[in-house]
Amino acid sequence: MKKVNNKTLALILTMGVFSILNTEMGIVGVIPYVSERFSVSIPDAGLLVSGFALVVALAGPTMPLLFSKINRKKVMLLSLGVFSLCNVVSVFAPTFEILVAARVIPAAFHPLYVSMAMALAQHTGAAPEERAKSSAQVFIGVSAGMVVGAPIAGMLADYISFPAAMSFFAAVTIAVFVLSVIAIPSMPVKEPLSYGKQIAVLKRPVVLVSLLAAGAINAAMFGFYSFMAEFLGSSIGLGAALVSALLLVYGLSNVVGNIIAGKTLGRAPYKTMIVGPLLLILLYVLLLVSEANDLFAAVVVVLLGIVVGVANTTDQFMVSRSAPDAPDFINGLFLTTTNLGTTIGTSVCGLFISDWGISFSVGGTIPCLILGFVFVLLRMKCVRVGVL
Repeated sequence: MKKVNNKTLALILTMGVFSILNTEMGIVGVIPYVSERFSVSIPDAGLLVSGFALVVALAGPTMPLLFSKINRKKVMLLSLGVFSLCNVVSVFAPTFEILVAARVIPAAFHPLYVSMAMALAQHTGAAPEERAKSSAQVFIGVSAGMVVGAPIAGMLADYISFPAAMSFFAAVTIAVFVLSVIAIPSMPVKEPLSYGKQIAVLKRPVVLVSLLAAGAINAAMFGFYSFMAEFLGSSIGLGAALVSALLLVYGLSNVVGNIIAGKTLGRAPYKTMIVGPLLLILLYVLLLVSEANDLFAAVVVVLLGIVVGVANTTDQFMVSRSAPDAPDFINGLFLTTTNLGTTIGTSVCGLFISDWGISFSVGGTIPCLILGFVFVLLRMKCVRVGVL
């Protein structure tokens, strides 16, 4: 049996994660075209986003667990195959209902592939530094998928057609599917754990506090991100073109942060966990007081993008290391927790907007980050006293 090359595996996993996140988030760039093409309201068209996220949250704890004993290559091909088929259906969908179905069905396989990719990345390399770099590389796929898909899809829909935009999602997933068939050998699960033993990790205090820490920190980062465009436009006073450009730079800065995290987590994981939330609090406060200076705000946004990239990778690393014996299950829980965190964080920031206006949307991040920092400290205590 051909041995898996770690670098090749990490690269293909990164591309696979990119293709799935590209499908998930890229649709944001064509929501207005969906509304026009199928004669539905913008909120109804938004079901393509919210429905996908809801299914991911529900499937997070279950799908990785159910498929944890199956050959890893088969899981890859099944997930990518479903995404490819449904993306092709999306290109030719004659009704909005069929388009929604073509979005919701593959969403169930999102946590299956992504959690498996994160778990495999944790085992590519003997040294902790190598494993941390592989995890960070996979998260580059997450960051790139979130930032690249929407503008490309929007441009394709604008300059060519809506089906052309959907064809972009299909082409990417099909390409990774074919590459996986060719380059990835059979990868049987060596020592499959029983479902009971995997679920039993929830009894460990370190698992609970790690998930709560990741959820709270994610609530801050993505809760505010939902309103960042409006904040930059209304509060900072940037034009639409500058806002779009700055959001793109913010996303690319996430990738830089992923790379940095790959280095720092290998050398000083606990310091990285502690410093991340504190830097985020500082940068969000600076953004809150930067209303009168658009250049200063732009610099803060770029720095924020880098730290968010570090924090994203760190959160996944922190959760996965809390239960290394049940990698697929724990990473599925990570995806569920972060999706729920995003929902809660958006609501918290929305409350700040309702009471004090868009300028104070940043304020909703602070209580979430303080809570996240407390949970990080509790995690450190669990590890230090051996309560695992």
